[in-house]
Amino acid sequence: MAHPVMFADREDAARRLAERLLGHRGQHPLVLAIPRGAVPMAKLLAERLQGELDLVLVRKLRAPWQPELAIGSVDESGWTYLAPYAAETGADAAYIAAEQRHQLETIRRRRAAYTPLRAPIDPAGRIVIVVDDGLATGATMVAALHGLRQRRPARLICAVPVASDNALEKVAALADEVVCLQAPADFEAVGQFYREFAQVEDEEVMALLRDWLERRLLRTRSDRPRPSAPPAHRPRPARRPARRTRRCRPAGCRRLRSAGRRRRR
Repeated sequence: MAHPVMFADREDAARRLAERLLGHRGQHPLVLAIPRGAVPMAKLLAERLQGELDLVLVRKLRAPWQPELAIGSVDESGWTYLAPYAAETGADAAYIAAEQRHQLETIRRRRAAYTPLRAPIDPAGRIVIVVDDGLATGATMVAALHGLRQRRPARLICAVPVASDNALEKVAALADEVVCLQAPADFEAVGQFYREFAQVEDEEVMALLRDWLERRLLRTRSDRPRPSAPPAHRPRPARRPARRTRRCRPAGCRRLRSAGRRRRR
């Protein structure tokens, strides 16, 4: 059995994903990151595929006393997915409602921080690639794909470097295409397959989005047609000096002036 691939970091995983997705280069795909870990990856993918970058905001619902275990997820609209085992973790209806409210508030806060001056980019009619750094339960990806499907993309693609078999089964029913670099049999956690798997903070997400926006504005300006150059200045031909014409005077005047000169002498 082949050994699982160890990614150096998220950037390494994104480069490998980009190679698998090169067929969509030039089709201006919309690359959507599930924050926060997937944002650096989605930015690299959007650059390599000549696409557009944005976020899809979903949050996992945490199990009681086990915050790392997802018992479901909620998307920005409030739609909620619950895993079949949610009740077994001790999550009753009251707990789930409270957790849902908490995560929706986090989504609203992040939307205000991440993209305060614009609405989410409309995925309708576009090739949409949803990126995450890995799928353990698949809950957040399920919510992301479900919400996006309602907005009628032309093609909906799930792209991840690593996932559990169980998670892949869940997302396969919701995506038109699933690109997963590996699904190891000994999968336990996403970070297991990265040598470096540091947490991505809000400040880094906002910096990445600002950098993307600035680069996009620069590209837009450089793509604008430049105004045509004004016609070359032609020097006017040099004017010939006007010919001075001698004014004829009556002979008598000349004689008088001459006579006066003689008298002054």
